[in-house]
Amino acid sequence: MSHGYGFGRPRYRRPRALSPLREHLRDTFWFAPTAGLLTVALLWWAASALDASLISALQEDGAYDEVGELAAITEDAKTIITTVSSAMMTFIGVVFSISLVAVQMASGQFSPRVVRIFVRSRITKLTFAVFLATFVLSLLVMAEYESETDPRLVVSVPLVQSLLTMAMVGLSLLLFIAYVNSTLRLMRVSHVIDHITHESFWVLSRQQQKLAEEAELGPETARITHDGRAGVLRDVNIARLVRAARRRGVVLRLIPRIGDFVVPGTPVLAVHGGQAPPRSALRYTVSVGVERTFHQDLGFGLRQLADIALRALSPAVHDPTTAVQALDRIIQFLAASADLPLGALHHRDRQGELRLVQDVPGWEDLVDLGLTEIRGCVAGNPQVSRRMMAGFEDLLHLAPTDPVDRRRPLLRHRELLIESVERTVPEATDREFALLSDRQGIG
Repeated sequence: MSHGYGFGRPRYRRPRALSPLREHLRDTFWFAPTAGLLTVALLWWAASALDASLISALQEDGAYDEVGELAAITEDAKTIITTVSSAMMTFIGVVFSISLVAVQMASGQFSPRVVRIFVRSRITKLTFAVFLATFVLSLLVMAEYESETDPRLVVSVPLVQSLLTMAMVGLSLLLFIAYVNSTLRLMRVSHVIDHITHESFWVLSRQQQKLAEEAELGPETARITHDGRAGVLRDVNIARLVRAARRRGVVLRLIPRIGDFVVPGTPVLAVHGGQAPPRSALRYTVSVGVERTFHQDLGFGLRQLADIALRALSPAVHDPTTAVQALDRIIQFLAASADLPLGALHHRDRQGELRLVQDVPGWEDLVDLGLTEIRGCVAGNPQVSRRMMAGFEDLLHLAPTDPVDRRRPLLRHRELLIESVERTVPEATDREFALLSDRQGIG
């Protein structure tokens, strides 16, 4: 079923386990440049060997005039390569400066949580890697030039290497254009909000075929505690947990939600219906880190959107239009999940037996997460209150009443919004204006 937001319900695929190594590499800048340097070193070695073979073959055939012509061509290219070698470091400095400015703006104007978008940007890492690789390649090629001018004694003429350097320069220029375009887009709040919304719907689309209401699990027989480091619960290895539960004939229930902070010694898994699996079978099933990720975290997108709106409504920024943009996407996400059986993910084995229950935010949790804090900052911002009133109308129209009335939390928030405006706005005409429904706020 689709709500007209561009996100249908695809066939469910069990989420992959979150690799700590993969996440570490995506959150750092050293891996891509290092891989680029190693790759360009291999390319240079292959090009150098090809140049040496070419010159050797020409000398064996006695084509010394051709060797001299190739040497003259590469000598002309030497000036370009020398210029590239000195200019590339300036290019790298420019890219680094732009990245620092973008990260600083994102952290100060949007939210510290959105800095991860810049840190994990593939185009930024690729640009750094290619620029550094081009610089190193130009140095290696410069070292290949010989002072010998006699075609009979020349060992290597860096022809292929020079062509490779020119190709790397062209690739660097194209990537620089793409990098500037990408960075400028990410510095615009509308694109940041759109990126967060897209990732939020990606999480929802991967989970919604396993969403279900609470089920009878039988008596709880044991609890398994967390014995790793303290941190944010980022991921659980669903396939490994399902296998461990199937072998023991039990149902496992994840006690904390994805995104909760867990400390050693606290229970993370409850066992229902039998004997707990051994510790060895549960090794590497729980992944914790220093910050939340979108991998299995259904509420992380709403958390970031609410943070952006709160930052925009702060006295230091006072940008209600940005708050309305974030509120637009919060309402979009809530509308798309209004009729989903939120509350828990049910994971089954190949025989269809329930083996793992993973708690996720329910409907009321999502509504509170997306609207509570913004509603508390609405006083003095009629643009936001008007947009929120229009959002309540849309959500009340979409929220089902059977078998559970999902209109109740929406009605509660609407009443609290009305009370807040009536309490803080002294003039009756201003109160009436602030509580009108308007999808653009004030337009």
